[in-house]
Amino acid sequence: MGLKERVYSMLIVSSASTFNSTMASMLPESTYSPIRIVSNISAAKRAIAERAYDFVLINSPLPDDAGTQFAIDTCTSKGTVVLLLVRTDIHGAVYEKVAKHGVFTLAKPTAKATLIQALGWMVSARERLRQFEKKTSSIEEKMAEIRIVNRAKWLLISELKMSEPDAHHYIEKQAMDCCVTKKAIAEDIIKTYS
Repeated sequence: MGLKERVYSMLIVSSASTFNSTMASMLPESTYSPIRIVSNISAAKRAIAERAYDFVLINSPLPDDAGTQFAIDTCTSKGTVVLLLVRTDIHGAVYEKVAKHGVFTLAKPTAKATLIQALGWMVSARERLRQFEKKTSSIEEKMAEIRIVNRAKWLLISELKMSEPDAHHYIEKQAMDCCVTKKAIAEDIIKTYS
């Protein structure tokens, strides 16, 4: 699937109605859906707890918090890309605090063209995260398969008094002969001897 076909969910955390309407007009529904807008950090925390978002855009400050810690927590605990907009006079200090956690920052006021460019950076970062997620899930699947095969080997060792190499060879040979995975053979062995 190409980038043009991707659709990204977005949470906008902002108490500024002008900013919210401007952002909503900049985000085509064909690319950004759903878009949820909340006006404070408390509501943003509830929204994040309810579902995962590809992007979180925080227009700081907010009535209940600056949003800096929320940005860090969201970026480090989820597969979410976060953009934090802060006043120009504090941008440097905020950047120093959040950049090491992967949070993008922009000084405001910000030009519309800069926001559009930042959204492009966020798409790139999300796609990179997506690749890591795929690799992680394939590694986790492989580790699960290894655990199942090892459990089956130990059952063959204890129940049929095979040696470890013989149990391993038996599972491999059965998988080849039956044209199935070692995991499928191991699951059958576990069902039989458990």
